[in-house]
Amino acid sequence: MARRRFTAAAMMALLALGACSREEPAKSYAVEDVPLSQISADLAAGKTTAVEITESYIERIKTYDAPLKAVIMIAPDALQQAAASDRRRKDGKAIGPMDGIPILLKDNIDAKGMPTTAGSYALEHNIPTQDADLTRRLREAGAVILGKVNTNQFAGLRTTQGLLGSTVGGMPHNPYDLARTPAGSSNGSGIAAAVSFSAATVGTCTTGSVIGPASLMGLVSMRPTIALISRGGIVPISLGQDTAGPMARNVTDAAMMMNIMAGTEARDPASAEADAHKTDYVKALSIEGLKGQKIGVIRGMSGYSEVTKPLFEEAVAVLAAQGAELVDIPADIFEDLSQEQRVILVYDFKQDLNAYLAASAPAQQVRTMTDLVAFNKADPRENMWSQDLVEAAEATTGRDNPEYVNALAYAKKKAGPEGYDRAFAYGVVAVVTPTGQPAGLIPPPGTPGHTISERPKGSSPPSPSMYAALAGYPNLTVPMGQVEGLPVGLSFIGPKWSEAALLSMAYAYEQASHKRMPPTAYKQAIAAK
Repeated sequence: MARRRFTAAAMMALLALGACSREEPAKSYAVEDVPLSQISADLAAGKTTAVEITESYIERIKTYDAPLKAVIMIAPDALQQAAASDRRRKDGKAIGPMDGIPILLKDNIDAKGMPTTAGSYALEHNIPTQDADLTRRLREAGAVILGKVNTNQFAGLRTTQGLLGSTVGGMPHNPYDLARTPAGSSNGSGIAAAVSFSAATVGTCTTGSVIGPASLMGLVSMRPTIALISRGGIVPISLGQDTAGPMARNVTDAAMMMNIMAGTEARDPASAEADAHKTDYVKALSIEGLKGQKIGVIRGMSGYSEVTKPLFEEAVAVLAAQGAELVDIPADIFEDLSQEQRVILVYDFKQDLNAYLAASAPAQQVRTMTDLVAFNKADPRENMWSQDLVEAAEATTGRDNPEYVNALAYAKKKAGPEGYDRAFAYGVVAVVTPTGQPAGLIPPPGTPGHTISERPKGSSPPSPSMYAALAGYPNLTVPMGQVEGLPVGLSFIGPKWSEAALLSMAYAYEQASHKRMPPTAYKQAIAAK
């Protein structure tokens, strides 16, 4: 694949940074597996500088990314951003705890000066003149926008025929076992966070695309209440379900990211209530966050199996030991909603992507779904892949079609009032369930199979992340342990605006269990060369 060749500017940026790194070698500050919160403290104490930290992350990317295919490009001004942070700090004008902290963004999030490709050459000239709202908030907090990471093309809405990753970024690999999947579509964000290519990363999630990769790569990630984080400046699939979310190596770092990213923005009318509900998520953290909390326990959804059961039962015991009152929730509340989800997403994708493309950068030529279908057929970098999901979206006739109206109404009812709301009616503040299965082997390119493939209803177990997405409820995953060296996560799911409570409960569990183990397989692959 032609990674990092989608624009001359991208390649020049990488070469320039490589030259800079050779002339001024990274200093002694070692970033591997160092928490964002610790880096922040070390910056405040003068133990390091933003330039040293940024150089260290760039050096790690140059050293380890080849077998992982996580990073698409490094921001051409990354070191200048870091130097500006150091000047602020020297002048006593540091902005706050995120000042000088390098962050990588999924490549469907707008950042001025870099293409937003969503993994497709159809968007290689989509260089935004305005940041996404979350990017703007991170910049205003002093964060260094380090670059862009890989993603399943159009966050997975290209094909059901086995395109893992993207034509722009190539096929990504799980750092715990390079033969296994990192999930999707925020796989680049997950890999980069897991192997310390930045202090934390930002992914996006329509169904479970920050939750799944986090579970498979030993991370903490939060899918917040819909529109608590504005979607302004993010390439969409479905504005009814899309959200961004932090991906980090511990709960504190995820909370620090949430403090910055959440908030109301005019480009996203659905975010109107965000300012009224956001809070200081770091201050909410407590090692007693489980004490006295009534929590529902769900067995039987898609993450629960013979291989995850022992870890889940161990996790449930930890919750009880930390003072939680546990209530069993019957799994027959839930059903397979994958086929309703498929209908919803293909209809929304056309309408919402057309709106984004219509307002995209002036040089961007593909400006409608119709243009995208034609581009994929004509461009040799794209036409080797099926585009059945794009074509299905193009064939839709609008959101007033009864097929869409009925599927949306049914799925929303089953996910919310007749799904998680029924669980919460047991008097619980949240529910817990295994996030998913351990990472499977990467299938050969072109292998049929996709989360929203057409198949008989009921052929898949109900997905906890899909239910949370359809209901618009927050979902947080935290490491639960490993199955034969492969991480799996524990999900905490709550009602709207319960992010602070979920983070506090997950923090108490994390501090009592300490289940995260960093990956090493990617280092072995480099050493073997």
